[in-house]
Amino acid sequence: MFTTVVGSYPVNLKSPDNFKDKLINIFGFYDPYKIAIKEAVISQLDAGIDVVSDGQVRGDMIGSFVKYIPGFIFEKNSSVIVNKIQKPHSEITTSDIKYAKEILTHHIGEDRNKGVKGIITGPSTIIHSSRIESFYKNKNQAILDLAKSLKYEIDAISKIGAKYIQIDEPFLSTGMVDIKTASEAINILSKNTKTPISIHVCGNLENIFKDLCNFNVDIIDCEFAGNNQNLKVLEDNIRFLENKKIGFGCVDTTLNKVDDIDSVRTLVSKGIELVGYDNLILDPDCGLKKIDNDIAFKKLQLINKVREDLG
Repeated sequence: MFTTVVGSYPVNLKSPDNFKDKLINIFGFYDPYKIAIKEAVISQLDAGIDVVSDGQVRGDMIGSFVKYIPGFIFEKNSSVIVNKIQKPHSEITTSDIKYAKEILTHHIGEDRNKGVKGIITGPSTIIHSSRIESFYKNKNQAILDLAKSLKYEIDAISKIGAKYIQIDEPFLSTGMVDIKTASEAINILSKNTKTPISIHVCGNLENIFKDLCNFNVDIIDCEFAGNNQNLKVLEDNIRFLENKKIGFGCVDTTLNKVDDIDSVRTLVSKGIELVGYDNLILDPDCGLKKIDNDIAFKKLQLINKVREDLG
Protein backbone atom coordinates (compact mmCIF):
# COMPACT_ATOMS: atom_id res chain seq x y z
CA MET A 1 0.00 0.00 0.00
CA PHE A 2 1.20 3.49 -0.76
CA THR A 3 -0.29 6.94 -0.27
CA THR A 4 -0.90 9.70 -2.79
CA VAL A 5 -3.02 12.77 -3.49
CA VAL A 6 -5.67 13.21 -6.15
CA GLY A 7 -4.00 16.33 -7.43
CA SER A 8 -4.74 19.89 -6.44
CA TYR A 9 -3.39 21.49 -3.28
CA PRO A 10 -4.02 24.86 -1.58
CA VAL A 11 -2.33 27.61 -3.57
CA ASN A 12 -0.68 30.62 -1.97
CA LEU A 13 0.71 32.81 -4.75
CA LYS A 14 3.33 35.19 -3.39
CA SER A 15 4.58 38.49 -4.76
CA PRO A 16 8.37 38.93 -4.92
CA ASP A 17 9.57 39.98 -1.46
CA ASN A 18 13.34 40.17 -1.79
CA PHE A 19 15.74 42.03 -4.05
CA LYS A 20 16.62 39.01 -6.19
CA ASP A 21 13.00 38.08 -6.89
CA LYS A 22 12.02 41.69 -7.49
CA LEU A 23 14.82 42.03 -10.02
CA ILE A 24 13.78 38.80 -11.73
CA ASN A 25 10.21 40.09 -11.81
CA ILE A 26 11.27 43.27 -13.57
CA PHE A 27 12.65 41.19 -16.43
CA GLY A 28 9.51 39.01 -16.52
CA PHE A 29 11.08 35.80 -15.21
CA TYR A 30 9.53 35.64 -11.74
CA ASP A 31 7.09 32.71 -11.57
CA PRO A 32 4.93 32.64 -8.41
CA TYR A 33 3.55 29.28 -9.50
CA LYS A 34 6.95 27.62 -9.12
CA ILE A 35 7.01 28.74 -5.50
CA ALA A 36 3.51 27.29 -5.06
CA ILE A 37 4.65 23.99 -6.61
CA LYS A 38 7.62 23.83 -4.27
CA GLU A 39 5.44 24.48 -1.23
CA ALA A 40 2.85 21.90 -2.34
CA VAL A 41 5.44 19.17 -2.96
CA ILE A 42 7.29 19.76 0.33
CA SER A 43 4.02 19.87 2.28
CA GLN A 44 2.86 16.57 0.79
CA LEU A 45 6.21 14.92 1.49
CA ASP A 46 6.35 16.23 5.06
CA ALA A 47 2.88 14.77 5.62
CA GLY A 48 4.23 11.36 4.62
CA ILE A 49 2.78 11.06 1.12
CA ASP A 50 4.61 8.65 -1.20
CA VAL A 51 3.46 9.78 -4.66
CA VAL A 52 2.96 13.54 -4.77
CA SER A 53 1.55 15.93 -7.36
CA ASP A 54 2.80 19.32 -8.49
CA GLY A 55 -0.26 20.77 -6.75
CA GLN A 56 -2.03 21.64 -10.01
CA VAL A 57 -1.46 25.27 -9.14
CA ARG A 58 -1.79 26.90 -12.57
CA GLY A 59 -5.53 27.04 -13.05
CA ASP A 60 -8.72 25.09 -13.49
CA MET A 61 -8.72 21.56 -14.87
CA ILE A 62 -10.29 22.57 -18.21
CA GLY A 63 -8.63 25.85 -19.14
CA SER A 64 -5.14 24.71 -18.18
CA PHE A 65 -5.34 22.11 -20.99
CA VAL A 66 -7.52 23.54 -23.77
CA LYS A 67 -5.46 26.73 -23.96
CA TYR A 68 -2.73 24.62 -25.56
CA ILE A 69 -4.89 22.60 -27.94
CA PRO A 70 -5.85 23.85 -31.44
CA GLY A 71 -9.58 23.62 -32.05
CA PHE A 72 -10.46 25.26 -28.71
CA ILE A 73 -10.74 28.79 -27.49
CA PHE A 74 -10.96 29.63 -23.80
CA GLU A 75 -12.65 32.91 -22.97
CA LYS A 76 -14.46 34.20 -19.90
CA ASN A 77 -13.60 30.94 -18.11
CA SER A 78 -15.47 29.00 -20.77
CA SER A 79 -14.15 26.36 -23.17
CA VAL A 80 -15.48 26.49 -26.74
CA ILE A 81 -14.77 24.10 -29.63
CA VAL A 82 -14.42 26.14 -32.81
CA ASN A 83 -12.57 23.78 -35.15
CA LYS A 84 -11.12 20.30 -35.49
CA ILE A 85 -9.14 19.30 -32.41
CA GLN A 86 -5.48 18.72 -33.20
CA LYS A 87 -2.09 18.10 -31.61
CA PRO A 88 -1.20 20.46 -28.72
CA HIS A 89 0.99 23.46 -29.49
CA SER A 90 3.46 22.24 -26.87
CA GLU A 91 3.80 19.99 -23.86
CA ILE A 92 1.39 21.13 -21.18
CA THR A 93 2.34 19.77 -17.76
CA THR A 94 5.83 18.31 -18.11
CA SER A 95 7.83 21.34 -16.98
CA ASP A 96 5.92 21.48 -13.69
CA ILE A 97 6.27 17.71 -13.18
CA LYS A 98 10.03 17.96 -13.81
CA TYR A 99 10.28 20.79 -11.30
CA ALA A 100 8.25 18.82 -8.74
CA LYS A 101 10.65 15.89 -9.21
CA GLU A 102 13.62 18.21 -8.62
CA ILE A 103 12.04 19.48 -5.39
CA LEU A 104 11.30 15.93 -4.24
CA THR A 105 14.88 14.76 -4.84
CA HIS A 106 16.37 17.85 -3.18
CA HIS A 107 14.07 17.47 -0.17
CA ILE A 108 14.40 13.73 0.53
CA GLY A 109 17.09 12.42 -1.83
CA GLU A 110 16.70 9.40 -4.08
CA ASP A 111 13.93 7.05 -2.93
CA ARG A 112 12.43 4.58 -5.38
CA ASN A 113 9.29 4.35 -3.24
CA LYS A 114 8.61 8.06 -3.73
CA GLY A 115 7.70 9.88 -6.92
CA VAL A 116 5.56 12.43 -8.75
CA LYS A 117 2.43 11.53 -10.67
CA GLY A 118 1.40 13.16 -13.91
CA ILE A 119 -2.21 14.31 -14.11
CA ILE A 120 -4.35 15.18 -17.12
CA THR A 121 -8.01 16.04 -17.42
CA GLY A 122 -9.72 13.31 -19.42
CA PRO A 123 -11.22 13.89 -22.88
CA SER A 124 -14.81 13.06 -21.88
CA THR A 125 -14.75 15.60 -19.06
CA ILE A 126 -13.17 18.33 -21.18
CA ILE A 127 -15.61 17.88 -24.07
CA HIS A 128 -18.67 17.74 -21.80
CA SER A 129 -17.41 20.93 -20.15
CA SER A 130 -17.10 22.67 -23.53
CA ARG A 131 -19.54 24.25 -25.95
CA ILE A 132 -19.41 23.08 -29.56
CA GLU A 133 -19.75 25.95 -32.01
CA SER A 134 -18.54 24.32 -35.22
CA PHE A 135 -17.01 21.29 -36.95
CA TYR A 136 -18.38 18.55 -34.67
CA LYS A 137 -21.94 17.31 -34.91
CA ASN A 138 -21.70 15.26 -31.73
CA LYS A 139 -19.55 15.09 -28.61
CA ASN A 140 -18.39 11.51 -29.14
CA GLN A 141 -16.23 12.27 -32.18
CA ALA A 142 -14.81 15.30 -30.40
CA ILE A 143 -13.91 13.09 -27.41
CA LEU A 144 -11.99 10.67 -29.62
CA ASP A 145 -10.14 13.45 -31.44
CA LEU A 146 -9.24 15.03 -28.10
CA ALA A 147 -7.97 11.66 -26.85
CA LYS A 148 -5.63 11.53 -29.86
CA SER A 149 -4.44 15.03 -29.01
CA LEU A 150 -3.93 14.29 -25.31
CA LYS A 151 -2.02 11.12 -26.18
CA TYR A 152 0.95 13.40 -27.02
CA GLU A 153 0.83 14.71 -23.44
CA ILE A 154 0.54 11.19 -21.99
CA ASP A 155 3.64 10.11 -23.92
CA ALA A 156 5.55 13.24 -22.87
CA ILE A 157 4.73 12.62 -19.20
CA SER A 158 5.75 8.99 -19.52
CA LYS A 159 9.15 9.96 -21.00
CA ILE A 160 10.11 12.14 -18.03
CA GLY A 161 9.63 9.31 -15.55
CA ALA A 162 6.38 10.03 -13.75
CA LYS A 163 5.55 7.36 -11.17
CA TYR A 164 2.19 6.94 -12.87
CA ILE A 165 -0.32 9.00 -14.84
CA GLN A 166 -3.77 9.89 -13.55
CA ILE A 167 -6.62 10.72 -15.94
CA ASP A 168 -9.34 12.79 -14.25
CA GLU A 169 -12.82 11.92 -15.53
CA PRO A 170 -15.35 13.25 -12.98
CA PHE A 171 -18.05 13.48 -15.66
CA LEU A 172 -18.25 9.69 -16.02
CA SER A 173 -20.46 9.40 -12.93
CA THR A 174 -23.01 11.96 -14.17
CA GLY A 175 -24.76 9.70 -16.69
CA MET A 176 -24.08 12.26 -19.45
CA VAL A 177 -21.15 10.42 -21.03
CA ASP A 178 -21.34 7.53 -23.47
CA ILE A 179 -19.32 4.90 -21.61
CA LYS A 180 -18.34 3.03 -24.78
CA THR A 181 -16.83 6.23 -26.20
CA ALA A 182 -15.15 7.03 -22.87
CA SER A 183 -13.58 3.57 -22.81
CA GLU A 184 -12.38 3.92 -26.41
CA ALA A 185 -10.81 7.27 -25.53
CA ILE A 186 -8.95 5.72 -22.58
CA ASN A 187 -7.70 2.97 -24.91
CA ILE A 188 -6.23 5.65 -27.17
CA LEU A 189 -4.50 7.32 -24.21
CA SER A 190 -3.11 4.13 -22.69
CA LYS A 191 -2.00 2.38 -25.90
CA ASN A 192 1.70 1.42 -25.82
CA THR A 193 2.20 3.39 -22.59
CA LYS A 194 4.54 1.64 -20.17
CA THR A 195 3.80 4.03 -17.31
CA PRO A 196 0.89 2.79 -15.15
CA ILE A 197 -2.40 4.57 -15.84
CA SER A 198 -5.02 5.54 -13.26
CA ILE A 199 -8.51 6.90 -13.80
CA HIS A 200 -10.07 9.12 -11.13
CA VAL A 201 -13.86 9.34 -11.10
CA CYS A 202 -15.82 11.30 -8.49
CA GLY A 203 -19.34 10.70 -7.29
CA ASN A 204 -21.63 7.71 -6.91
CA LEU A 205 -20.30 4.89 -9.10
CA GLU A 206 -23.24 2.52 -8.78
CA ASN A 207 -24.12 2.69 -12.46
CA ILE A 208 -20.63 2.70 -13.96
CA PHE A 209 -18.17 0.84 -11.72
CA LYS A 210 -18.60 -2.46 -13.56
CA ASP A 211 -17.82 -0.62 -16.82
CA LEU A 212 -14.77 1.04 -15.26
CA CYS A 213 -13.42 -2.41 -14.40
CA ASN A 214 -13.16 -3.05 -18.15
CA PHE A 215 -11.25 0.17 -18.89
CA ASN A 216 -7.63 -0.26 -19.96
CA VAL A 217 -6.16 1.22 -16.77
CA ASP A 218 -4.13 -0.12 -13.87
CA ILE A 219 -5.80 1.85 -11.08
CA ILE A 220 -9.41 2.93 -10.50
CA ASP A 221 -9.50 5.86 -8.07
CA CYS A 222 -12.80 6.73 -6.36
CA GLU A 223 -14.36 8.53 -3.40
CA PHE A 224 -15.16 6.34 -0.41
CA ALA A 225 -15.35 8.89 2.43
CA GLY A 226 -17.81 11.48 1.09
CA ASN A 227 -19.50 8.80 -1.06
CA ASN A 228 -19.43 5.83 1.31
CA GLN A 229 -22.08 4.03 -0.78
CA ASN A 230 -19.20 3.28 -3.14
CA LEU A 231 -17.93 0.73 -0.62
CA LYS A 232 -21.00 -1.41 -1.33
CA VAL A 233 -20.51 -0.80 -5.06
CA LEU A 234 -16.93 -2.04 -4.75
CA GLU A 235 -18.05 -5.11 -2.81
CA ASP A 236 -20.76 -5.96 -5.36
CA ASN A 237 -18.32 -5.71 -8.29
CA ILE A 238 -15.13 -7.06 -6.78
CA ARG A 239 -15.09 -10.05 -9.14
CA PHE A 240 -14.74 -7.73 -12.15
CA LEU A 241 -11.57 -5.94 -10.99
CA GLU A 242 -9.10 -8.37 -12.60
CA ASN A 243 -5.84 -7.31 -10.90
CA LYS A 244 -6.58 -3.59 -10.88
CA LYS A 245 -5.61 -1.58 -7.84
CA ILE A 246 -8.07 0.73 -6.10
CA GLY A 247 -7.30 4.35 -5.32
CA PHE A 248 -9.21 4.59 -2.06
CA GLY A 249 -10.40 8.09 -1.20
CA CYS A 250 -10.60 7.91 2.59
CA VAL A 251 -10.84 11.53 3.78
CA ASP A 252 -13.69 13.84 2.80
CA THR A 253 -12.48 16.79 0.71
CA THR A 254 -15.82 18.60 0.97
CA LEU A 255 -15.19 19.18 4.68
CA ASN A 256 -12.78 21.89 5.79
CA LYS A 257 -11.92 20.03 8.97
CA VAL A 258 -9.79 17.05 9.89
CA ASP A 259 -11.63 13.76 9.59
CA ASP A 260 -12.20 11.46 12.56
CA ILE A 261 -9.28 9.04 12.56
CA ASP A 262 -11.29 6.12 13.95
CA SER A 263 -13.85 6.46 11.14
CA VAL A 264 -11.10 6.63 8.52
CA ARG A 265 -9.34 3.61 10.04
CA THR A 266 -12.58 1.61 9.96
CA LEU A 267 -13.24 2.61 6.34
CA VAL A 268 -9.75 1.66 5.20
CA SER A 269 -9.95 -1.64 7.09
CA LYS A 270 -13.04 -2.52 5.08
CA GLY A 271 -11.20 -1.63 1.88
CA ILE A 272 -8.33 -3.92 2.84
CA GLU A 273 -10.79 -6.74 3.51
CA LEU A 274 -12.23 -6.34 0.02
CA VAL A 275 -9.17 -5.92 -2.20
CA GLY A 276 -6.15 -6.65 -0.01
CA TYR A 277 -3.52 -4.40 1.57
CA ASP A 278 -1.21 -4.37 -1.45
CA ASN A 279 -4.02 -3.52 -3.89
CA LEU A 280 -5.15 -0.41 -2.00
CA ILE A 281 -3.77 3.11 -2.60
CA LEU A 282 -4.82 5.64 0.05
CA ASP A 283 -5.61 9.21 -0.94
CA PRO A 284 -8.16 11.98 -0.33
CA ASP A 285 -11.55 11.76 -2.06
CA CYS A 286 -10.63 14.53 -4.49
CA GLY A 287 -8.37 17.56 -4.77
CA LEU A 288 -7.53 19.65 -1.70
CA LYS A 289 -7.41 23.08 -3.34
CA LYS A 290 -10.51 24.40 -1.54
CA ILE A 291 -9.32 23.24 1.89
CA ASP A 292 -7.34 25.49 4.24
CA ASN A 293 -3.63 24.75 4.00
CA ASP A 294 -3.18 23.54 7.57
CA ILE A 295 -6.28 21.32 7.34
CA ALA A 296 -5.13 19.85 4.02
CA PHE A 297 -1.76 18.99 5.59
CA LYS A 298 -3.39 17.34 8.61
CA LYS A 299 -5.71 15.31 6.38
CA LEU A 300 -2.66 13.93 4.57
CA GLN A 301 -0.91 13.24 7.87
CA LEU A 302 -3.99 11.32 8.99
CA ILE A 303 -3.95 9.18 5.84
CA ASN A 304 -0.32 8.29 6.46
CA LYS A 305 -1.01 7.53 10.15
CA VAL A 306 -3.85 5.15 9.22
CA ARG A 307 -1.59 3.40 6.70
CA GLU A 308 1.03 2.93 9.42
CA ASP A 309 -1.56 1.68 11.92
CA LEU A 310 -2.88 -0.96 9.53
CA GLY A 311 0.42 -1.95 7.93
